[in-house]
Amino acid sequence: MSTAATAPAVFAELVAPASWRTVDLISDLHLQAGEPATFEAWRGYLETTPADALVILGDLFEVWVGDDAAGEPGFEAQCAELLRRTAARLPVFFMHGNRDFLVGAALAARSGLTLLDDPTVLVLHGERWLLSHGDALCLDDTDYLRFRAQVRTPEWQSAFLARPLAERRALARAMRVQSEDRKRDPSVVWADVDADAARDWLARGNARTLVHGHTHRPAEHDLGDGLRRLVLSDWDAAAHPPRAQLLCLSPAGAQRVDLR
Repeated sequence: MSTAATAPAVFAELVAPASWRTVDLISDLHLQAGEPATFEAWRGYLETTPADALVILGDLFEVWVGDDAAGEPGFEAQCAELLRRTAARLPVFFMHGNRDFLVGAALAARSGLTLLDDPTVLVLHGERWLLSHGDALCLDDTDYLRFRAQVRTPEWQSAFLARPLAERRALARAMRVQSEDRKRDPSVVWADVDADAARDWLARGNARTLVHGHTHRPAEHDLGDGLRRLVLSDWDAAAHPPRAQLLCLSPAGAQRVDLR
């Protein structure tokens, strides 16, 4: 699968108003009821951030089985309410990840989110920042890309969402068990973003910097010719040391901020 098959011919743009000074970027929090430390770190961040806007680049949730899950009392409803309260005081943008690609218009309306295409070019302070979750650029992960192509179709999503919520939750639990088993397999080689694909997307987006998550490998990569790739950190507030980091875009550029 090539990048041409996974990205539109023309990339969407998010043009920041002149009043925005700082924009926070986060991804890969993998929020779940069984990880309360990360949830509380996220809650504390949302309640105190001075940013003018927040952009979530996917995998905010460990799993999202449909927007109707937030209609029942529980963890999803609690997350939706926190997002709603945050969006009441600053714009909150959401891009799908590989774990929460079923976040839809109903949750966006309920929580005040603006859904972003992957990729999207953020125009801020005269710079063009190419934003992506990053999974579509991991070209060596061919099995996953085939799965991604299948589950992103309207037909697959309609069929899955037509199942009872309890059944969807059970399927998600089974898939998470498989995922955790794969993480513990030392023979598994995890794909990274393809450098040529990243350069191609940057050229098509007329941007110099790609910002993405997905790989859980926070770093800055020099792609040559003045191009670079900034990788966001995942969050795990119960780890040693804890991980809870954002990337703040401002007139001074991009700065990583550790919250723990």
